[in-house]
Amino acid sequence: MEILRNLWRRKLRNFLTVSGIAIGILAFSTMGALAAKENALIDGGVKYFSDHISVSDSTAGAFGGGLINIGKVDQVKAVPGVAAVFATAGAPAKADSSGFSFGPGDTIVSDEPGSARYSNFKLTAKLGRIDNISDSEVVLGSDFAKELNKTVGDRVDLPVAPKISRADFINHSFTVIGIIDKTLTAPDSFAIVSLPDAQRALGDNLPPALRGQVDASHLVSGLDVYGQPGVNLDALAKKINATVPGLKAISPTDLVNAFKQFALIFSAIALGAALLALVVGGLSVVNTMLMSVTERYREIGLKKAVGARTRHILSEFLTESVTIGLIGGSIGLLFGYVITTAINAATAGQNLELFLMTPGLALGALGFSIGLGALAGVIPALSAARLDPVTALRSQ
Repeated sequence: MEILRNLWRRKLRNFLTVSGIAIGILAFSTMGALAAKENALIDGGVKYFSDHISVSDSTAGAFGGGLINIGKVDQVKAVPGVAAVFATAGAPAKADSSGFSFGPGDTIVSDEPGSARYSNFKLTAKLGRIDNISDSEVVLGSDFAKELNKTVGDRVDLPVAPKISRADFINHSFTVIGIIDKTLTAPDSFAIVSLPDAQRALGDNLPPALRGQVDASHLVSGLDVYGQPGVNLDALAKKINATVPGLKAISPTDLVNAFKQFALIFSAIALGAALLALVVGGLSVVNTMLMSVTERYREIGLKKAVGARTRHILSEFLTESVTIGLIGGSIGLLFGYVITTAINAATAGQNLELFLMTPGLALGALGFSIGLGALAGVIPALSAARLDPVTALRSQ
């Protein structure tokens, strides 16, 4: 209780100090939640791409684009070391899909029977089923299903119609057969359909002038290639590039390293927020506690004169600084949680949740603020503990 009374006696100063820590922890928690969300997406990409080779059209960019003739599947299967090849096709799941997104956005993607047996990225579902998808059936990611307010057995038209009708817009009706359990990464925004339906969506997404001239059933967006046991996938990617013309096989190592570079960027954001909290909050606590020591010379001298030991004085001032850190951290974390939750709720309708406030992040932010208070209070506490009681009692 004495600690709280001491803090209450200097309300304005301690309020400003607590506010400084709260601002730092607010920045730490919100930036950390932003980084956690993006890193979850990146971790999912690392897990997905690390077990196979992604193959695209050789004229496409580094991360895909362009179209591949379905006949290339057999050519890739013939390359020594290849165990299985699965064609992939897809298109945006919403006609109005040009808005800002931290992830891949709502996307129609294809599924071929047997692909789940090879992939390390396993999808699960508590509602419906997610395998053996037939034509005119769709499995929705958890976020996309929530956005569309759909459940198993409902009908959904994909792609979702634009807000302003267009004469060239085409979509088709599907039956929802399953909802994927939340993964915190790309599949949460997927609409998974059969390969023929995905090819049809791919064709519908072509410019109107090309639709009548191109048979989309012969086209795919890319190929997922799985190697035989023991085969080095990076070496196999080079072999595919050398053997099959017109294709570009990207080694898993290159893709994974690219994802990890993004992860480093967002981790640096969280680190920058932590440094901000350290500078703003730490200096505030040091200043407050040093002033408190100066104002309480006679009090400290009296306590030492009646038997208080150095460790008692040291413990008292450290406890005060830790309490300031705890209060400031709790307030900053509370505001961070409220802000991130409110923004996520406001953007949920657009399937655009920007933040992921994890228990680990919350505990880390709170622990950081407490540790900050303790660290910043060391010097003032030592200064108080070392005061000579005679000198302290003589002070005015």
